[in-house]
Amino acid sequence: MKLIDLRSDTVTKPTPAMRRAMMDAEVGDDVYGEDPTMNLLQERAAEIFEKEAALFVPTGSMGNQIAVKLHTRPGAEVVIEERGHIYNYEMAAMSAISGALARPVKSADGSGLLEWGDIEAAIHANDAPYYVAPTKLIALENSHNLAGGAVMTRERTEELCAQAHRLGIPVHLDGARIFNAAVSLNESVAALARPADSVMFCLSKGLGAPIGSMLLGTKDFINEARAWRKLLGGGMRQAGVIAAAALVALEESPARLADDHRNARRLAEGLAEIEGVEVDLRRVITNIVIFDVAETNLDANTVCAELQKRGVLASAFSQRRIRMVTHYDVSRDDIDRALAALQSVIEERRAQSGSEERGATISAQ
Repeated sequence: MKLIDLRSDTVTKPTPAMRRAMMDAEVGDDVYGEDPTMNLLQERAAEIFEKEAALFVPTGSMGNQIAVKLHTRPGAEVVIEERGHIYNYEMAAMSAISGALARPVKSADGSGLLEWGDIEAAIHANDAPYYVAPTKLIALENSHNLAGGAVMTRERTEELCAQAHRLGIPVHLDGARIFNAAVSLNESVAALARPADSVMFCLSKGLGAPIGSMLLGTKDFINEARAWRKLLGGGMRQAGVIAAAALVALEESPARLADDHRNARRLAEGLAEIEGVEVDLRRVITNIVIFDVAETNLDANTVCAELQKRGVLASAFSQRRIRMVTHYDVSRDDIDRALAALQSVIEERRAQSGSEERGATISAQ
């Protein structure tokens, strides 16, 4: 039986085209800047995003943390939405590497997408007292993972960046899944990323490459970033083998992301029909579905464990919430199988509870 892995879109296997490209890749030493395939990938990424330069990094976290390092200084603050990946899932690296402190901000409407009013109250700008940590960076995320794949429009990003720049504060965009956001909004990734001073996007999430992310910005910014990549252990040798697969992902994968979004919608609508499961259909617009199982009288870890027995993998995001993520290794039939598996878990729990209640009644008699 095929295992249906909905834990993340990072679990995809390389496509046949990616494997062929890796096998045939022309390579050189990338630490010397001599790997032609890696150079091509970086040039192509910069071209697509309309940025001056791009740098391959092994992971999205490394790309984000290099950006934080270059935009801040020790003792500074980074304003970020309270569910942002940089704040929640990068091991407090901004403090360990950059000596910077996160100032998490809650979005007023609960969407995870900040407005300027949310940010402004948290900023310590030029007129702030000397004894408070100055705001040196604003970090945005598009699409927003923990907010269920919520997307930030070009107009909102432009407004936030314009306001930040008015105060002399740079903006970094964690665009790990920015291609998903672009497809959902019918925008180009260049339009969504243009106002930001730097942007990171993942090749190994929705695009399906086996390894890697890209960091983009000005030529000077990327030249500095290259040195920090080396310091953090990210300098690699014949990296063209990796870059070849990433090039295939960059050129071919965006066109099929809409299929992942349709599968996520099908998943969400099916979840909404299962008694005891709560999902906000309004928030399911990309490839991430987060749902609540509290009314099933099962906790999220138990549900995920029972799903695994039935050949479905999912991630518990809290005691009551579960995340499922669609990707190109998951078909429409797989979605239907996953829904049937969850229905089975809940029905089995109800039957077990009913049996226990009847047993208790008999004992009382």
